[in-house]
Amino acid sequence: MPSIVLKIDVDTYRGTKEGVPNLVRLLTKHQAGATFLFSLGKDHTGWALRRAFRPGFFQKVSRTSVVEHYGIKTLMYGVLLPAPDIGSCTAEMRAVQAAGFECGIHTWDHVVWQDNVRHKDATWTQHQMQQASRKFQQIFGTPPKTHGAAGWQMNAHAFAQLDQFGMAYASDGRAMLKEDGSLANPAYGPYRLQIASEVQSCIQMPTTLPTLDELLGRTIADKEITISNIAQHILSLTKSARDHVFTLHAELEGQKLAPIFEELLTGWQKQGYRCISMADYYTAIQHQELPIRPLSWASLPGRSGELIALL
Repeated sequence: MPSIVLKIDVDTYRGTKEGVPNLVRLLTKHQAGATFLFSLGKDHTGWALRRAFRPGFFQKVSRTSVVEHYGIKTLMYGVLLPAPDIGSCTAEMRAVQAAGFECGIHTWDHVVWQDNVRHKDATWTQHQMQQASRKFQQIFGTPPKTHGAAGWQMNAHAFAQLDQFGMAYASDGRAMLKEDGSLANPAYGPYRLQIASEVQSCIQMPTTLPTLDELLGRTIADKEITISNIAQHILSLTKSARDHVFTLHAELEGQKLAPIFEELLTGWQKQGYRCISMADYYTAIQHQELPIRPLSWASLPGRSGELIALL
């Protein structure tokens, strides 16, 4: 039976307080597994406004109704309002673990990591990751077992830190997609990353499907992707049975876009998929001989800037 690995990125204070409990209820209702990846430092979402100078940023903002989904208050954190401490949401995070879902690290400070890590040195990178690891252990009582990079942004030092943490698997990058969101290469899937001459121990599980915010508002094959048809478009990408990794966000699918996610859960179950966590997927693939691929960067349709991607 093919699998949809559900990887939930939790970026903000509001997403942790409101979106996460909603997703726990929805996943429990559909008996679906998933991995929640938490931001653990302060919510500096307002600092992301600096991305306004990047190519494609305003186009994405206009398509995806950022204000509607994140809220004015969240967009002011770190600018006109003090940045709240996401790591203080211990009750909400522990409730995820208590409900039986895997928990891991997304980042320490989402905006700081996403906007800076690509060009930072080992000291800066290790400090960010070690802060997140310490906070995770304070909240959950155990070391983190997995990681999913904020904005799919990493550097060589960050990948080395995953091995130093002893993480066996992570999901820090993307598989390259065509304009319609289908895989550029059907062979894309889990792999071991090679940086220079060194092959990393940590298995990478790249996201293989487009995210909702990458599709909404775009015109694909002369059809605009809207709230009413986006689930069917994604389901059309999973008609052929194969394993996929789908990244969703507590701020989107956990709130106003929850009905779309529920439609996807129902549709995938009808297509014969199991919806599982990253840990479940690792159990299934850990003994397979996986391809070795180099560290590479690319731009994906519907997303501004470059990110870690299989070419």
